[in-house]
Amino acid sequence: MTKEEAFEAGQKLKAKAGNNDASHMSMEDFRKDLSPGSSVDHVVAVLSGKGGVGKSLVCALMASELRRMGYEVAVMDADITGPSIPKAFGVKGPVTLTQENLMLPPQSETGIKMLSSNLLLGKEEDPVIVRGPVIAGMVTQFWTDTDWGHVDYMLIDMPPGTGDVPLTVFQSLPAEYAVMVTSPQELAAMVVKKAVNMANKMDIDLLGVVENMSYYVCPDCGKQHQVFGPSHIEEISAGYGLSVLSRIPIDPEISKMVDNGNVYDIDPGYIRDTVKALLDAEKS
Repeated sequence: MTKEEAFEAGQKLKAKAGNNDASHMSMEDFRKDLSPGSSVDHVVAVLSGKGGVGKSLVCALMASELRRMGYEVAVMDADITGPSIPKAFGVKGPVTLTQENLMLPPQSETGIKMLSSNLLLGKEEDPVIVRGPVIAGMVTQFWTDTDWGHVDYMLIDMPPGTGDVPLTVFQSLPAEYAVMVTSPQELAAMVVKKAVNMANKMDIDLLGVVENMSYYVCPDCGKQHQVFGPSHIEEISAGYGLSVLSRIPIDPEISKMVDNGNVYDIDPGYIRDTVKALLDAEKS
């Protein structure tokens, strides 16, 4: 197939998709109700254009800071095949059921509620081998079939990219806000644009961008080094009218604390401006 033929085929597929495009989809028609007795005031999606940029870290840091401020906080780990939230908080399963057969989310030592596919497995290292539609259904069930009690802020650790599960979350759950996570590499910055466009099409208020692995501080001289080269996230964010809310460094101590289940003890200064942007959005 020549380039011209490939382009023509792509145009025909696009035309055939027509009203199936995300920009034409109604969110309201797909909203799901919480279980009786549960209430969630605000839903915040933490997303990324690709995997491996630190989305779960940012989600856990935001949850920790909000909890530190006295809010009732929950984390829904929607990254079904790559769950990492429970380990970051040192939480293990299994999930118990209420008399109404609703899942009861385990809590961290600081009182952060969470639900993740890892908490439903016999062993946390067991793989989750399921197809896309099943994954999307699991995320919806996390919302509908769980006794969440009252939650001020529910943070959703989204799977990377713009596929079935992010679309399901945005259509089925009342997500008001989103935070974009990226890293300085050119590739990561490029796919940010796709995720930003998706959030805009789904009418989600994108608060701004968090850059993870932004720099490394030499322990000997104290100088900052840009390991992945100069970052272009400022220009990319500005092109969408967004701000870079936080920059998180490459720090072995951060990795160590996450691996040990002590994410709550990481310096909250790394994420404070991002949380402030969320709270300020509520006031406006």
